[in-house]
Amino acid sequence: MLVIMVVQIIIYILWPPPDTAIDYFHLFQSNWLLGLLSLDLLYLLNNAILIVIYLALYFSLRKINEAVMLIGLVLGLVGISAYFASNMSFEMLSLSNQYASISSEYYRTALLGAGAALLAVYKGTAFNVYYVLNAITLLIFAIVMLRSDIFSKTTAIIGIISGVLMSIPSTAGAIGLVFSLGSLIPWAIFLVLISRKFFKFSQ
Repeated sequence: MLVIMVVQIIIYILWPPPDTAIDYFHLFQSNWLLGLLSLDLLYLLNNAILIVIYLALYFSLRKINEAVMLIGLVLGLVGISAYFASNMSFEMLSLSNQYASISSEYYRTALLGAGAALLAVYKGTAFNVYYVLNAITLLIFAIVMLRSDIFSKTTAIIGIISGVLMSIPSTAGAIGLVFSLGSLIPWAIFLVLISRKFFKFSQ
């Protein structure tokens, strides 16, 4: 997840994602892979890995409070499912290919409308549900972690800080952008700390 995070940041800095459907269509036709990456293709893999991390945290902490941990796990998995539903990368690729293959202005206009609708869904309700539910999940896991003798109190506190910063979706204007970027540092530290513990468990 750390590697994916760094790669995604580099991609966004070097090739900022377009703002409109027509710009995405042109991007897909010039470089389909960059088009998919601009629509968070790597984030799909990121969230698949997150499922494994949630399961690992659940089984590590369930003896402390199984009911609360189960609630956190379910909320997290529902949130991840919502994200998968919100990602429209391959749908945009398909629309782009259709747009490039026809000459009718009527159908091209219709395809642009469909593309604009997909972009609205991409950062719409499902994405915001994913964002908030996963922030709640992280807070639940980190709070339970405070009572654990498996993970350090430092790890738990860093998780809480990251969860609080993640509570405001990145779609919430400038403040959302600030909070989402601010959450990356404690989240990265949290991942390193729990990964070290998981490696010790595996040995």
